[in-house]
Order: sequence, then C-alpha cells, then structure tokens
Amino acid sequence: MNKLCIEDVPLSGKRVFVRVDFNVPLDEHGNISDDMRLRATLPTINYLIDENCRVVIATHFGRPRGERNMKYSLAPVRKRLERLLNKKVLFSGDCVGAKVEQMIRELGPGQVLLLENVRFHKGEKENDREFARALAGDCEVYINDAFGAAHRAHASIDAITRFIPVAAAGFLMKKEVEYFDRIWEDPVRPVAAILGGAKVSDKLGVINNLIGRVEKVLIGGGMMFTFLKAMEYEIGNSIVENDMQDEAREIMANARKHGVKFYLPVDCVVADKVDPSAEIKIVPVQEIPEGWSGLDIGPATMRLFAEALQDARTILWNGPMGLFEMEKFSRGTRFMAHTLADSYALTIVGGGDTDVAVHQAGESPNMSYISTGGGAFLQLMEGKELPGMAALTDKDQLQAGG
Repeated sequence: MNKLCIEDVPLSGKRVFVRVDFNVPLDEHGNISDDMRLRATLPTINYLIDENCRVVIATHFGRPRGERNMKYSLAPVRKRLERLLNKKVLFSGDCVGAKVEQMIRELGPGQVLLLENVRFHKGEKENDREFARALAGDCEVYINDAFGAAHRAHASIDAITRFIPVAAAGFLMKKEVEYFDRIWEDPVRPVAAILGGAKVSDKLGVINNLIGRVEKVLIGGGMMFTFLKAMEYEIGNSIVENDMQDEAREIMANARKHGVKFYLPVDCVVADKVDPSAEIKIVPVQEIPEGWSGLDIGPATMRLFAEALQDARTILWNGPMGLFEMEKFSRGTRFMAHTLADSYALTIVGGGDTDVAVHQAGESPNMSYISTGGGAFLQLMEGKELPGMAALTDKDQLQAGG
C-alpha cells in the first residue's frame, strides 16, 4: 500500500473522523443479528481511544433514500457498540448541523461520538462537496475503515477527504488490502477461484481478470445456467441471461487458451417451483425437465468440485452455489463451506452472501480470511481501484509535507 495507514499518522489528542461500515443485519425485533462488521473495526477504534483522540464515527445503514427514516436509525448500533467497547458512546440526532458541531467540539480525549445515518441526506450518495464539508467540520484526521463501502464514491468516503488535512486507512482496511495482495500478487499455487451468484454479468470483469491468474475456475449458482445454455443445453425455467451467451462462450474459450481448468456443474437440484414446499429431484445438467428450475448444485458436482480443490494451495470464493436462503437448496453452498474449512489451502471468502452462508454453516473460524466487503472485493478482483482507497493521502505526500 502506498497510502497512509493509521499507524503512520500522529494522532495523540486529535479530533478524528472515522468512516466505518456498520451496515449490519437486524432481526424481526430490531436487534443486531450479526455484529461481525462492528467487531472488525474495534482495533481501529480502540487504538484511537488509547491515543486520547476525540473519535467521531460515521456510517451508512440500509437504504433510506436520502430521507430521515427512523427505521434506519443507528440507535441499535450505538447500543451494541457500547457493549463491545465497554464504554459510553455518545449519539447525535443527525450527522450534520449546529447541534452536531457543538457535540464534536465538546468531545473530550478518549470520548466516542456516533453520528446518525449519513444516508439520511441525499448529499451522501451524490458525493456532494458541501455536505462533505459539513461532515468534516473541525476534524483534523480522517480514517477510512469501511472496506465494505470503499467501492462507492460517496461524500463520507471520497469528497470529505478534500476537507480534512490527512486521510489514512484504518487497520481493517489495511488488512483487507493486504490479504487481497497476498492472493493477487504472489499467491501460493495452484490457485482456484470458486464463483457463484445469480448473474454472469455481475462477475464478467472478475472472470476475465482471473483467467491467466489462476489455475482453476469453478462455477456454481444461478450463473452456471448461462454457461450451460451457451453450450446449447436445455435448462428449463432456470435463471439465465440470454444476452450473455456470446460472453460465456468467449470466457470458456479464453480459459482453454490460457490452460485454465474451467469446471461447470454436472448435476443439479431442480424444483417445480421456487418455494420451500416445492417438489425436488436431482438430475444431470443435460436433463433438466421442461418447466423446472435448477436451484443448487447436485451431489456429483460436490464431489467433482471437492476433487478439483484437493491440490489447491490458495482458494478464493465469492458467491453461493444455489438459493441457500431456502433449506432445500442450501446443501451445495454448505458443502463448499465445509470443503474449504477442511482444506490446507489459504482460504479467502469474498464477503456478501458468501460471508452469510459461511456463518450459517458454522465454518467462519476455519477460514483463513473473510472479507467484510462483497462489492469492494469484486471491484478489486476486476483490477479496478477503489474510490475509498484512491482518496487517501499518499505516504510520500505526508513525508513531503513534513
């Protein structure tokens, strides 16, 4: 990383604005059901507290569409954060305005203030400079620890860095990028990539960028049917992107050209309807009945994929193998989680639904690393720069400034 990190910056007693990603799931009672994203930022927040900083924390939560909707208030997050820090966390009724400015000015050394949801204002998603200026206030240092939102050029991620003298990566951001560099720049080979999810179009750039960098690509999830259709298989009512047939054929041809082994499922679980009560059967991928939908990989594919991964020393996984939210169609995804957990390889899970599935399988502690960002992780895999990283201060810039 050529960007400043938190330990590079003199922080003692300073007013620090910390952008985190506390966009956590809530249960039906409004309680946080998974606080992994909060726990992941504790090293950064505790480091700032130990430095006697005046800590101002900002995050988005849900999709309030630029309006004040208390369904998306950060009140539950404040409650859990207090418990995790074992410390009182002040909470503002907004993220900008005179009252917020006063609360920030009155912060004492080691005190923590959580701002209300930045997405209550349209200026956040619009990367509005005036909104960013108001957010920045009198803060002296900006720390971005929101890897999960680093692919978005929003005001609290991008524009705000124009109004705070120094911008650096937090410990979580640094860790995420360092793990990615390990698998991207000098991985232990062979490298295998497992890709799932619904759409080829969502992962087209990723797959093309992986070809030539990995030895094996394994395809599951809804996107497998676009490849099968491109091979002129009948796929019934399975999800498919008809406008991606040519791209799918090009990907497979490109893999052959570069000597990359490209694995597609050989059987799948099909259902007469997408419903927990559906009738299901296991069929070869060439024999999907008319009117039925493929919703998970089958047992023969599980064995095939497990064998393909046996000699891998680095495994990258992004995207579930089927409609894992429904029990009947979760076995393929759970199997992959258990397979990676038992592997001797460096196993890196690329956030989003995959992260949830690994948690549900009870295998989180057995993965080498689970990313906190689905979209950001995919953007790195495409070879693109993250706005949240690009906006940070270069290391040589701080040195030049003394």
